[in-house]
Amino acid sequence: MDIFLKRFTKTRNKKLPKEVQLRFLKLLHRLLNNGYPLLSALESIQWDKQMIEPATQITTALKNGLTIDKAFEQATFNHSITSYLYFVKANGDLLGSIDKCIEMYEQRMNYTKKFQQIVRYPLILLFIFSVLLYFIKKSVLPSFVDLFQTSTEASATVNFSMMIIEFLGNLVVILLILIIIAIFVWHVTKKHVPIEKQMKLYNQVPIFRTFLKLQTSFFFATHFSNLLKTGMSFKEILEHMTHQQKLPIIAHYSTLMTTELTRGLHITSLISQFAFLERQLTTIFRNNADVQALEKDLTVYAGMLMEEIERKIIKAITFIQPLFFIILASFIIFIYITLMWPMFQLIKTI
Repeated sequence: MDIFLKRFTKTRNKKLPKEVQLRFLKLLHRLLNNGYPLLSALESIQWDKQMIEPATQITTALKNGLTIDKAFEQATFNHSITSYLYFVKANGDLLGSIDKCIEMYEQRMNYTKKFQQIVRYPLILLFIFSVLLYFIKKSVLPSFVDLFQTSTEASATVNFSMMIIEFLGNLVVILLILIIIAIFVWHVTKKHVPIEKQMKLYNQVPIFRTFLKLQTSFFFATHFSNLLKTGMSFKEILEHMTHQQKLPIIAHYSTLMTTELTRGLHITSLISQFAFLERQLTTIFRNNADVQALEKDLTVYAGMLMEEIERKIIKAITFIQPLFFIILASFIIFIYITLMWPMFQLIKTI
């Protein structure tokens, strides 16, 4: 029992807050930029009491022969961070990889904070309105039924309103339960679903597939351009990207492209057929026979994709709040009509 409790406590303590992860990366980047070797930088980071545990875990993992991405994974850093660090062992650019991790993760945190700020007040209003709606359904409307017994039309209107409220309430609860069950089932079974079926499913979700396509193209362009700097051939780069497990779609695409190269075909003939890679990548690969020019164009294009992702995320976030208010206003109008319409009908009978 004691062993179980220790393990459970250890598992719970492993999760690092996002702010701590970002601070850790910034500290590590600053120390490496000032000429510290990696292990010395990790030792210096332990001067910060909040960083002792992750720095110790990473140091121990590295001394045991694990790669930098596995070491950060053991310290429970975010998946997006470890996916970047996987390619360090191939390109050798730890400082540059950490710099990009900081930029990407900081943007992600900013978007999350903006989303929370925008959604906070509509959710509070929605909660208050739900309580009010429940009170109207359980107390006000039944009183109206007794009050308007003399008017058949008014009584029918109140009963119809109660039916609508009951239906909407049950519908919302059922949808929430189904969404929670679907997320849980997908989380459990995802690893056992072939990547081809996963991509088919992703392709059926309109908004999600747009962001996934931009993200996959961004990671592909970024990692391909970084590995080109090391002097690797296309085949070596693709084989390296195939073996990583952090980005399964890119690993799958890289496997297919490696097969094409083995058959003597150019990868551009296949890129254009991939649902989650932008068509512009085909043009970039087709127009650049020179490796340096290709590396430069892919780097520039990755930057453009990052800006496009940022623009779309901000647009989606700013769209959410008006949508909440429109839904809330519609419900308020419905309640107003529910309460006032029977009165109008009763007045007509007088």
